[in-house]
Amino acid sequence: MTLITLVRHGQTDWNLARRIQGTTDIPLNETGRADALRAADQLSGSVHHTIYASPLLRARETAEIIAAELGLGAPALVPEIREREFGEGEGMLVPEYLEKYGDWHAPVPGAESLEEVGERSLAALHRIAREARRRSAPVAESVIVVAHGGVIRSLIDHVSGGTLPKIGDMLANGSVHRFEVSPASVRLLEQARVF
Repeated sequence: MTLITLVRHGQTDWNLARRIQGTTDIPLNETGRADALRAADQLSGSVHHTIYASPLLRARETAEIIAAELGLGAPALVPEIREREFGEGEGMLVPEYLEKYGDWHAPVPGAESLEEVGERSLAALHRIAREARRRSAPVAESVIVVAHGGVIRSLIDHVSGGTLPKIGDMLANGSVHRFEVSPASVRLLEQARVF
């Protein structure tokens, strides 16, 4: 078994404006850097062995801040946990996007579906867990993964079978979600602890 703590990246100016980032590479703002420091402070109460991140700047910088605070090495970058590709929706304000496309599940030219995001993210979590188990067997490994709202939402939806309430805006920048990953399953242990 591997414990994986997913952390949503800190705030960016586009988050603040409620603009859809997708894979557009937007850096953290000062609030986002403070989000990362607060997350590191909360995570410091547990032992963590390594850290991974999406290669997008906002997640990578959040992970670098957490790693420095916790004395971990540089984060390993995992392209499969990057944010959802929003295609023509990237850069739109959320109300404009919803007015044009109706909801988050609607097909958008050039965009990934939430199911596709969930599949690639889940495969990445299993790969990260396998790497951790090889390093630490038989002791449980604890790993931090800094990702994005769309990735975390799709994983929560997948592991819950869609039975958990939609978390919407409750998935704040810097929120923490703990999963237990074993070869046969992924289980949500704790959802959306917001700092």
